[in-house]
Amino acid sequence: MTNQALLIIDYTNDFVADKGALTCGPAGQSLAPAIVQLAENLHRNGEWVLFPTDVHTPHDPYHPESQLFPPHNIRDTWGRELFGEVNDWYRQHRADDNVWLFDKTRYSAFAGTDLDLRLRERRVDTLHLTGVCTDICVLHTAVDAYNLGYHLVIHRDAVASFNQAGHDWALNHFATALGAQLI
Repeated sequence: MTNQALLIIDYTNDFVADKGALTCGPAGQSLAPAIVQLAENLHRNGEWVLFPTDVHTPHDPYHPESQLFPPHNIRDTWGRELFGEVNDWYRQHRADDNVWLFDKTRYSAFAGTDLDLRLRERRVDTLHLTGVCTDICVLHTAVDAYNLGYHLVIHRDAVASFNQAGHDWALNHFATALGAQLI
């Protein structure tokens, strides 16, 4: 039975595309080949490939991000669609039992979702984290995963952020504070 899952976090047009509302631009765009290769490898081995994907409603006065960021990842918009060849891969495999995309409304893929329950049902103990942004949603997902007892693998060539300093800080934090394996 499988015990690993790949999380492709927030790899949407709004976070990655040149015209995205909150884009990390070329740094994020360059991740696509590595993410697709990881998805293909884990999927081929029967592992889980998950797409925790940020979703919002426009100008939600109750959501804390509304005060911090411009509107982004609005449900049923181009901005919320997965970016580029990652979207192509997802569309090709979305009907497979071990591939699923789910909504998240906070930085962490665990906050307010049934992710932990679904992973435990499948006896997953190792999470491979990819996507954007290294020092925001990937970081918060990693902290929650660590606190829940998951082993973490962070793929350096498959995470990016808005700025290099935040990205580098998060990579260091994954290794030194969360015991993550960086590859």
